[in-house]
Amino acid sequence: MSAARVSAARVMRTGGPRDSGSASPPASLAYRSYVLAVLVIVYTFNFIDRQIVGILAVPIKTELHLSDSQLGLMGGLAFALFYTFLGIPIARLADRVSRTGIMTAALALWSLMTAVCGLTHSFAQLFMARLGVGVGEAGGVAPAYSLICDYFPPQERARALSVYSFGIPLGSAAGITLGGIITSLMSWRMAFFMVGLAGLLIAPLLRLTVREPARGALDIAPDRTAANVKAPASPTLLGVIGALARKGSFWGLSLGAASASMMGYGLFFWMPSFAVRSFHLTLLQASMIYGALVLVGGLSGIWCGGVLADRYGAGRKAFYALIPAAAFVTTVPFYVAGVLSTTLRVSFIVLLVPTALGLVWLGPVLAAVQHLVPANMRATASALFLFINNLIGIGLGTTLIGVVSDLMRARFGAESLRYAILAGTGFYLIAAALLFLSSRRLDKDWER
Repeated sequence: MSAARVSAARVMRTGGPRDSGSASPPASLAYRSYVLAVLVIVYTFNFIDRQIVGILAVPIKTELHLSDSQLGLMGGLAFALFYTFLGIPIARLADRVSRTGIMTAALALWSLMTAVCGLTHSFAQLFMARLGVGVGEAGGVAPAYSLICDYFPPQERARALSVYSFGIPLGSAAGITLGGIITSLMSWRMAFFMVGLAGLLIAPLLRLTVREPARGALDIAPDRTAANVKAPASPTLLGVIGALARKGSFWGLSLGAASASMMGYGLFFWMPSFAVRSFHLTLLQASMIYGALVLVGGLSGIWCGGVLADRYGAGRKAFYALIPAAAFVTTVPFYVAGVLSTTLRVSFIVLLVPTALGLVWLGPVLAAVQHLVPANMRATASALFLFINNLIGIGLGTTLIGVVSDLMRARFGAESLRYAILAGTGFYLIAAALLFLSSRRLDKDWER
């Protein structure tokens, strides 16, 4: 074996910062597709374990005698606290060592802690178990964004990140549906046990079959070879923050996505309870109907966002922000009509549209964030983006809807959740405004 091939093989194994500019050849289309499929499976389990608590909130509230505010804290803040704060140091590590190794450990931990949720008997115990799920999932996403950018060239990244984001509707729909089925047949505790143990079985697949790619190799310009590209030093956290501080578009993208996520995560958690309370469905009926809504609407919206961004963003970077901004504005009237409808069939059909539009942002915004920094900063930049997005989106959105529902209960009774959800749609308009402002800086901030 030649010295160049030995060096490339060593880089693929270690994944260290010297990867940038490596001479290792790009992976085949078949292997890249396989890697993306495995990452989607892992992300699907990420969202199964994250969102299953939404459908289980109905029996948990009954058995543990919880208020909507407590449910919101358990489903939102309990998960978001460690998920957001630990994401940054874990991503710093991912910019230096094997990303697949970090993701494997993270998957095993969050799956184990999901199973532990089934052993709890009080609000405090369940809150702590959900903290543990957040600790594990802190290492599951930012390293994956970085991996995808080292397997797919720039002109394909929005679509690749959109496909990766399929894990959100797939996992959310599976968590909601499986949670409803298992709880109806057995108990909510068994639902936690079974999905947690299933995730543990996936960890060896990730570790043993996904190779660590060379960092930044696909970003080298055609007229530059690995021989004349000097590998950059590993940046400090302050260095990454400093680089992003000069990119005004990063803050517009992050805060805009966070505003939308307040409703996105809030709806994932509360819509099953809304279906049970306002349409008088059983837990199983609510899980099947809302699971189908998330699956069909989510997959179509995410895919369209990625395709449109890759098509129009190549000529004008502003479209990476303008496309989701337009989608967010359009969601509001459809959510108002769907949530106010008292007919289940009409509500389901109308809500398909905003469910899709509300997830259009994933491919374009995630791709844009990856291109605001050099390759050796991507995992950390992604973690900083996720810190803002998830601390606000998960930590506040789910909790806020629960608190507003409790405040409106005296006036609206069992329908208070309907009006709490309606009040939250205003965050989509805030998200659209922030993304529009961000679009004016994207071309200037784009890393070339």
